Amino acid sequence: MPTQNAEAKEPGRGKRADARRNQETLLAAAAEVFVASGVDAPIRQIAAAAGVGMGTIYRHFPTRAELVTAVYRHQIEACAEAGPRLLNEARSPFEALCQWIDLFADFLVTKHGLADALQSDSERFATLHTYFLDRLEPVCRQLLDAAATAGDIQPDIRAYELMRGVGNLCIGRDTDPRYDPRRLIALLLQGLRPTAPA
Repeated sequence: MPTQNAEAKEPGRGKRADARRNQETLLAAAAEVFVASGVDAPIRQIAAAAGVGMGTIYRHFPTRAELVTAVYRHQIEACAEAGPRLLNEARSPFEALCQWIDLFADFLVTKHGLADALQSDSERFATLHTYFLDRLEPVCRQLLDAAATAGDIQPDIRAYELMRGVGNLCIGRDTDPRYDPRRLIALLLQGLRPTAPA
């Protein structure tokens, strides 16, 4: 009997996993379309990029605001999950920090468009902003602590200040083709290095 029950439950578990993977694919496609064409891009463009019908998108996300919110949360989660993985894979904690900040900057470029789309619903935007800080600030702190422990950076860098600084450097990228925030972000990260004794 226990074997039959386990087998009976397995298909449902597989379906849930498939549905989750399909939704992840859809959200990743929507994020790419939003970056390329803005958050007002036609739903059919997102459906084509995800390889699904428009009905599938509307079944998961009946309104554009729900889709935008889900993309925002999906990107926050991807950025949060990348931190520990990069710490394990990178050659040094400082390299992991630099790679994570690069992903964070990618996220911020998209986030500005998403934020604009959500401004009309200030309560929803405020909730997402809190979620953004709650998920990403501890990840940034973990990376900074690891880099400081390794002697790669000065020990007194605050995660919130670094994230805010990177965010401020990303502003204006879309409106000025001569401005490349990544060059300044690289300089900012080099500035975290310990200063040599005089």
